[in-house]
Amino acid sequence: MSRGTETLVFRGEVPASEARRMRAPFQVGEFPAPVKYGYVSVGVVEAGPAHLRGRAVFCLHPHQTLYQVPASAVAPLPEGVPPARAVLAANLETAINALWDAAPRVGDRISVVGGGTLGLLVAWLAARLPGCEVQVVDTAPARAEVARALGAGFALPGAARPEADLVIHASGQPDGLATALGLAGFEATVLELSWYGTRAVPLPLGQGFTRSGSRCAAPRWGRWPPRSARAGTTRAGWGWRCPC
Repeated sequence: MSRGTETLVFRGEVPASEARRMRAPFQVGEFPAPVKYGYVSVGVVEAGPAHLRGRAVFCLHPHQTLYQVPASAVAPLPEGVPPARAVLAANLETAINALWDAAPRVGDRISVVGGGTLGLLVAWLAARLPGCEVQVVDTAPARAEVARALGAGFALPGAARPEADLVIHASGQPDGLATALGLAGFEATVLELSWYGTRAVPLPLGQGFTRSGSRCAAPRWGRWPPRSARAGTTRAGWGWRCPC
């Protein structure tokens, strides 16, 4: 059971306005409870079409030991991919979409706040971008070893590298979002990946936030000025971008 969305469902924190959107494939019951929920499952096909019998497959299905679904609902695992890795497919899809939204650039300083499954997958992908410096920021020191194994640096919030060009928040905690805002450099992008359900989330938008600015659509002129800026043209502005 994931510590993010599924734990939020378990606590009964799905807003009524989002009940339809939050339905999982093959869900049984309605929010808040009783409900059978989940969207990550890897298993072996015991009965069905000949080409699937005995194959390890991925399926979007609530947590259950045995279930029956249409053959079209499963995806056979590629050869050589172990089930323990394949179970991360849904999280990896979210991580890929996050980087598409964030649009990192060559040489960016990237901070990923939250070293859970999603945050680490985002860091793993970002660390493969040319010239990018990626740092995972988390309150649990034990996650440092995993972050480094995935090609990223690690820091506790109080020791995190400032002036990031791109900050991706995936801790699911309001304090983590405050940390993310504090790490953003001039005209940085802050991408919010957490979902809070019915919880209210305060944002510290005072202090240095409006002075440093978060990118709305402008490039990162603070570190990578275009030719017009290098020739003497100046431009100032700030905006809050939250492609949730």
